[in-house]
Amino acid sequence: MAKQPESDSFMDMFGRFGRDLKVPDVEAILAHHRKNLEALEKSARAGAAGASSLLSRQREMLQDTLREVTDMAQSYRAPGNPQELMAKQTEFARKSFEAALKNAGEVAELVKKSGTESVDILRTRIKEAMEEIRAGYEKK
Repeated sequence: MAKQPESDSFMDMFGRFGRDLKVPDVEAILAHHRKNLEALEKSARAGAAGASSLLSRQREMLQDTLREVTDMAQSYRAPGNPQELMAKQTEFARKSFEAALKNAGEVAELVKKSGTESVDILRTRIKEAMEEIRAGYEKK
């Protein structure tokens, strides 16, 4: 399947789809729903940008974690007594747990921000559409 260029908007895709199906007055239909389709497109782009930044940040977190584990492993020397060994293992577990909590919190915040932005775009458009409908009824 041929990949469409990324610059295709929802309007372009729906227009092409309507013309392919030979829908009469596809341009009139698109004009009528232009704001809705534009809001969907903005919402999708916001969601995609959020997903992209999330994946990028998760990759950075993994690289940082692997670097820290490598550094710890290289500097690790088995102590002579069991108490020192237990203390080092406990410290390693504590640092790992703290890093995991910090990373999980950051990921949750990124997901929340991305979802909120996407939903806000749609919520704004729904509000505008309801106002347009109300104004149409008030004219009649």
